[in-house]
Amino acid sequence: MSLLRPTGDGLSVKRSLALAAPLAVLLAVIPQLVDAYMTQLLTYGLIFGIAALGFNLLLGYTGLLSFGHSAYFGLGAYTAAFMVKYLGVGSMELYILGGIAVTAVVTAAFGYVCVGYTRIFFGILTLALSQVLWTLAYKFFWVTGGTDGIRVAYGKMTLLAGLVDFTGPGSYQRFIGAYYYYTLVLFALCVVLMWVIVHSPFGKALQAIRDNETRARFLGIGVRKYRLIAFLISGLFAGLAGTLWVPLNGLVTPDIVYWPFSGEIVFMTVLGGFRTFSGPIIGAIVFNFLKTYAVASTAYWQAALGIVLVILVMALPAGIVGGLKQVAGAWRARGRGDGAP
Repeated sequence: MSLLRPTGDGLSVKRSLALAAPLAVLLAVIPQLVDAYMTQLLTYGLIFGIAALGFNLLLGYTGLLSFGHSAYFGLGAYTAAFMVKYLGVGSMELYILGGIAVTAVVTAAFGYVCVGYTRIFFGILTLALSQVLWTLAYKFFWVTGGTDGIRVAYGKMTLLAGLVDFTGPGSYQRFIGAYYYYTLVLFALCVVLMWVIVHSPFGKALQAIRDNETRARFLGIGVRKYRLIAFLISGLFAGLAGTLWVPLNGLVTPDIVYWPFSGEIVFMTVLGGFRTFSGPIIGAIVFNFLKTYAVASTAYWQAALGIVLVILVMALPAGIVGGLKQVAGAWRARGRGDGAP
């Protein structure tokens, strides 16, 4: 169980804000410094960061390893696609509301079944339920489009209740720029919300359950109820990420619900460091860039990406953020040792 125990960032609110402020400024000015393609890649990274942040509420803070989070990401994505294809909806805000509502219902149902189990039983059950959704998306091709998928054109979408649209010349560049800032705002809200959750009494109760379930029960904590709520919140974050992903990708296929994408979410979280709050976000952004450049560089991109990721994991067993924290701690300890009488 100690491996599933986040060390936490150990930061006060003031220090957290001091660290977050320059990062927020950097993220705000990046589109002015790079081209549209790099901005698009970073937008993908922020979206996957939302999904990984929610996933880590289960893995890092509750001690439950889910192999089925592609299901909730896919629910958000398919809900937005269905609203476009069958309802003719063009408002991004309505996509988000619809995606969250559908994801909440299915996630609550799946969570009710899963949270009574732990360890490998929980992981296998979440995987099995996610594959049920993948099978439905794949077999009901007259509804979902099957492997051809459903196309979602950004030109027919609006932001901020219709105040921002993407018609006319230069629409693609305007879409990439506007959608980046739209995603960035939602990403920032998700980060703040998750920070409040994990540092609240609810978050501390989840960590108590993770560390010692029996002791938590004796303290009067409703273990099943708390796990179900954490499962629901985690799924909602993934569903929101899936909804945001649709206009940027432009196509929704059953691949987004298939189990390898669940594995990618797990790997993003572990790569960045699931024992820290910010690790999953960094891991998601790094993984997205690594995968993109691996696909562009070689036909054997799976092997190349796998080798790079194995090296990273072996070199940084605590994840990128965890490794950096260890290095910084070693330097501080060395400095105190050198300065001691």
